[in-house]
Amino acid sequence: MNPIDSINPKELEDQYELLVYPRRNIVLVRGKGAKLYDDRGQEYIDCASNVGVSNIGHGREEVARAIYEQYLTLSNCYGMFYNPVRARLAEKLISLSPQGLKRVFFCNSGAEAVEAAFKFARASTGKTEIIAAMRGFHGKTFGALAATWGEEYQKPFVPMMPGLKHVPYNNFQKLNEAVNEDTAAVILELVQGEGGVRVGDKSYFHQVRNLCNQKGILLIFDEVQTGFGRTGTLFACEQFVEPDMLCLAKSLAGGIPMGAVLCSNAVNVPVKSHTSTFGGNPLACAAALASLEVIERENLPEKAKTLGEYFLGELRSIKSEKIREVRGLGLMLGIELKEKAGPYVQKLMESGVIVLLAGPTVIRLLPPLIITREEVDVVLSALKEALG
Repeated sequence: MNPIDSINPKELEDQYELLVYPRRNIVLVRGKGAKLYDDRGQEYIDCASNVGVSNIGHGREEVARAIYEQYLTLSNCYGMFYNPVRARLAEKLISLSPQGLKRVFFCNSGAEAVEAAFKFARASTGKTEIIAAMRGFHGKTFGALAATWGEEYQKPFVPMMPGLKHVPYNNFQKLNEAVNEDTAAVILELVQGEGGVRVGDKSYFHQVRNLCNQKGILLIFDEVQTGFGRTGTLFACEQFVEPDMLCLAKSLAGGIPMGAVLCSNAVNVPVKSHTSTFGGNPLACAAALASLEVIERENLPEKAKTLGEYFLGELRSIKSEKIREVRGLGLMLGIELKEKAGPYVQKLMESGVIVLLAGPTVIRLLPPLIITREEVDVVLSALKEALG
């Protein structure tokens, strides 16, 4: 018997872990493709992707092989030493990124990428204020938390880091009014994920880009959730404008923790001013190279675009008085209800579909980009039944 089969994960986690997560009453033990399986053998179609991590799906042999071979070769290498795997990944990311982004800083998570971007903005401009958007989500470490909108996240930890302002999303006039001589950066999501799957206006982002150019302000895009094909292009900013810094994480390394900040030449920071013990470790870099190869070989951004258009159209055709609005870009989709969405999330899970919330009234769908049309149709059927 496998030792893991004899334990009760729910009891052990409830007893020994700090209870900071709202739990769902299932034990997930395995994943393959766009499917997840619990300890009872129940199959689920995954429309959560571990909050956007599993873009290439679960159980990819290419990533597993890369991790195995790299661990036997060299698993860690601090940034003071050169390393060929890190070097190849840096070159690869810059070759895939918007033309103005020239260098990369490696870290371990989206929140760390945001923290780094804030420090880089202050160091590069000599200014201290940062403007973020209402309903935005950028992480829960102290700097990132100050930029994240929502009393539920901030209240236990006040006072917040000073120098952060929030303005309404997609409202250029309010952002313009908030800018002053001490504004170092503006940070925005191109599609607000936790904030309800709200897609930015292209005209708004062009105005913001022009303002930042005029005022010497660095423009930071948080693509932790939208990056690596999710919205129909490798990076969502390809459909909008170029940033000065691009924060990445989640699906970068095929499920292995990794983050990065891609930077333009406007970003300049002193040596030793910001480092990371595990940032750019060869194990994560090998996983990222393998994941990027899958994304390119299987043309997953184009698949997300095509299948996302079908998914969005079918969602908008659902006849239900419970639905207020359906929004999305690529395979990042939100169904805003006229009532609390939690009971429907539970109902869908009982029907074999795992989805997310994005605020109290929005069902969020983030399936792996390798999901099939047939699997999407099963999800649509479950949604029609749940919301009918």
